[in-house]
Amino acid sequence: MSDLATYTRIGLEPDADTIRQQFAAANGWENQYRLIIQLGKLLPALPAEWQQEENRLKGCESQAWLKGEKSEDGCWHFACDSDARIVRGLIVIVLAALNHQTANAIQAFDMDAYFSELGLEKHLSPSRGNGLRAIVLGIRDLASA
Repeated sequence: MSDLATYTRIGLEPDADTIRQQFAAANGWENQYRLIIQLGKLLPALPAEWQQEENRLKGCESQAWLKGEKSEDGCWHFACDSDARIVRGLIVIVLAALNHQTANAIQAFDMDAYFSELGLEKHLSPSRGNGLRAIVLGIRDLASA
């Protein structure tokens, strides 16, 4: 298994507070939508060997994969990717809050409040909202195993 601890720094930089600041500075939904797409560019492409059915996220309309591992220090590290630009940006928003965290921190983080603060629930289609929840549930399921 590859070392996911060094796969991406998302979660360390940017973290949830950085994402909150970026959304607060991006006035209006159009600017926030552009920000989501820009954030998606931070996400490293998932290696083809990780894009397997066992890593596929259920509940996403687009193709999305999630791989996770726990390191010796007790923190969880994730690799996640999608074939859709907007979903890639939403993945970065989720990873900023949950990547490189302990299982307790992952379970305790209030994702609903985070998404509400960013204004995502007001602007995402129901299918994108379901996909966003599928990413969070996938991460939480891995971290609770």
